[in-house]
Amino acid sequence: MHFLFGTGIFFTLVIMGTGCSDTSVTSKPAGGVPVMRTAVGPIPGNTPTPPPPQNPFGLSSSARTDGRKLFGSYNCGGCHGDHGGGGMGPSLRDESWIYGNSDSNIFGSIAEGRAHGMPAWGVKLPEEQIWKLVAYIHSFRTPDEPEPPE
Repeated sequence: MHFLFGTGIFFTLVIMGTGCSDTSVTSKPAGGVPVMRTAVGPIPGNTPTPPPPQNPFGLSSSARTDGRKLFGSYNCGGCHGDHGGGGMGPSLRDESWIYGNSDSNIFGSIAEGRAHGMPAWGVKLPEEQIWKLVAYIHSFRTPDEPEPPE
């Protein structure tokens, strides 16, 4: 009889103890970084989409020239060919691209990387240099291209 009574008290305490803590909002995982809660799916309402970032260098010829130098010094040609004509990586001289050929798309491809081989350079290169690479790449197939292929 004492055994049943003791067991009943034990389970009552266990059940009461499990409902006493609130860890859903203030908990931190083992690493100490707070959990970020993000919505899954679209957020209801009419939320305007911010405009894509624009290249601060625009059509600057010095930015294109600097971009050409950076293209060589970071060995972009090792995968994309010396003048962006392709190799192990895709050609950058084509008119249609898988991930888009706008300035912001090219910036995203360089900074964030892409599946199947393009590394994310955003952690290594300053934004200014990425935008100069974008200016150079965007000059391909135009009369403004620095050192075009022969």
